[in-house]
Amino acid sequence: MLQRKMARGTILLLICGIVALCYCTAIANAEEYMKYKDPKQPINKRISDLMKRMTLEEKIGQMTQIERTVAADHVLQKYSIGSILSGGGSVPATHASAETWIDMVNHFQKNALMQRLGIPMIYGIDAVHGNNNVYKATIFPHNVGLGATRDPELVKRIGAATALEVRATGIQYAFAPVIAVCRDPRWGRCYESYSEDPKIVRSMTEIIPGLQGDVPAGFPKGVPYVGGPDKVMACAKHYVGDGGTVKGINENNTVATWHELLGIHMPAYYDSVIKGVSTVMASYSSWNGVKMHANRDLITGFLKKAQGFRGFVITDWQAIDKMTTPPHANYTYSIEASINAGIDMVMVPYNYTEFIDGLTYLVNNNFVSMSRIDDAVKRILRVKFTMGLFENPMADYSMAKHLGSQENREVAREAVRKSLVLLKNGKSGDKPLLPLPKKASKILVAGTHADDIGNQCGGWTIEWHGKSGNTTAGTTILSAVRNTVDPETEVSFRQEPDAEFVKSGKFEYAVVVVGEVPYSETYGDNLNLTLPDPGYSIIKNVCSSVKCVVVLVTGRPVVIEPYLAGMDAVVAAWLPGSEGQGVADVLFGDYGFRGKLPITWFKNVDQLPMNFGDPHYDPLFPLGYGLTTEPVKA
Repeated sequence: MLQRKMARGTILLLICGIVALCYCTAIANAEEYMKYKDPKQPINKRISDLMKRMTLEEKIGQMTQIERTVAADHVLQKYSIGSILSGGGSVPATHASAETWIDMVNHFQKNALMQRLGIPMIYGIDAVHGNNNVYKATIFPHNVGLGATRDPELVKRIGAATALEVRATGIQYAFAPVIAVCRDPRWGRCYESYSEDPKIVRSMTEIIPGLQGDVPAGFPKGVPYVGGPDKVMACAKHYVGDGGTVKGINENNTVATWHELLGIHMPAYYDSVIKGVSTVMASYSSWNGVKMHANRDLITGFLKKAQGFRGFVITDWQAIDKMTTPPHANYTYSIEASINAGIDMVMVPYNYTEFIDGLTYLVNNNFVSMSRIDDAVKRILRVKFTMGLFENPMADYSMAKHLGSQENREVAREAVRKSLVLLKNGKSGDKPLLPLPKKASKILVAGTHADDIGNQCGGWTIEWHGKSGNTTAGTTILSAVRNTVDPETEVSFRQEPDAEFVKSGKFEYAVVVVGEVPYSETYGDNLNLTLPDPGYSIIKNVCSSVKCVVVLVTGRPVVIEPYLAGMDAVVAAWLPGSEGQGVADVLFGDYGFRGKLPITWFKNVDQLPMNFGDPHYDPLFPLGYGLTTEPVKA
């Protein structure tokens, strides 16, 4: 009897022990299950824990970036999509408010989080001179103008202001900066380049800590860094040599030795990696005939291994399609070649099922290794964990107040002032025309770009190519002149005045504002670089009868040599953006001219390409040229 009781007690103890063990194991498993969601865990452990749980389909989903128009709820939930973007001009509604943008981004995020593992998505946008897709955002000068400032500290502040305005719309990822070195102004993206001089471009990578935050002391080199909810992921682009193509033809071939590539086009990437840039975008272009999206030596070998870059490499828009001629002719090859080259995320952006199915097939049939997929996903997750996206996936409505704020507009106005380059000031033997007197009986403002905010902002503004007209909020140059002159000065405006009107007008002086119409990318490629009509005729009609300052609103140097003698003063204003008041600040002497040419101003296009240091260097105005004036004391 006693033995039976003892046996029953032993069995009971054993059962209790097993139950307790199972309970402890269950708790341990529960704790382990949450490890990747635990912010106290080291990032590498969080990545490792999450990777162990992911299926191949979920990993490939993380490598996929799709356009907002195809990001249906079920798509985000089913495919574990890693990122969504707005293409140029792709908006939730015309003139959408910051809150409307946040509503959209948060809706996408809620659906992404409903996926099995709850991995948040990243939303990206081309914020290349402010949050430029968004109505009423502050539009900063394009990069060519910022290169003219020679002021990295200002550019860093522009990065910080841009980050606030991107976060104001709920977005965490800016496809900026372009760190191309434009070696030929015939290129339609030359205005997106800070300079033809790699040293100037390197100095302007200070925009990266502006966008992302300063990398903390002792932070490991090459690891991506985003310093909080008021900062965004940056993207150094387009890797590499995009500014060196033959005749400046967009997406074409850059013919350069290894030494030239390293000396001209690569240096700004060293700085970007050291400053913790989160992502690098590959270039559509080729280097010596090899498509950059397929260049394993440069993406994996040089960027990732030699430079130690540990963020992720993303494609450009439909870029893997363009690896073949015609585009999309052999999509399976395009997927295989780009992923094996070291591409981590593909901006698909529409045919996501074709991409996901194609990459799945390539992995299952050993054309792409599982280790290559894991490397890509680790890099994407590293950025997501580093920026705190798992802890704070939803956008904050309190950030909406930063969109187009007066504080940011003042930074943009300062940038306009510092970007202006004075090319001529007074005809031979005459005293300087600038600064202009605020008090005059009657003055003329003329030209296609004097009262046109769209022309003033250029491409990548509200729409992909930009657009002439009243496209967004800001101050035109005409309004700025009226704001600045003495109240008793009569300001007459004619967009295209005829010579008789000017002669009979009794104007003391004229401000002529002409330039290029907005364009972007290939649509801006231009082999003649002349001003579009009626630019030259306006200059002739006005400047032949009255003292005139010609303000050029262009993304690059244009042909002016044949007309230069007839102009009293000439100002390169580049593409100044929304804050035209900065132009008047300097024209009328509240501030002095300080800008220096970031790119050589040619005499004629037959000289191109022509860069500082070339044996045949014979410019109209050399790199670094810029006359100065002193402010007028009140």
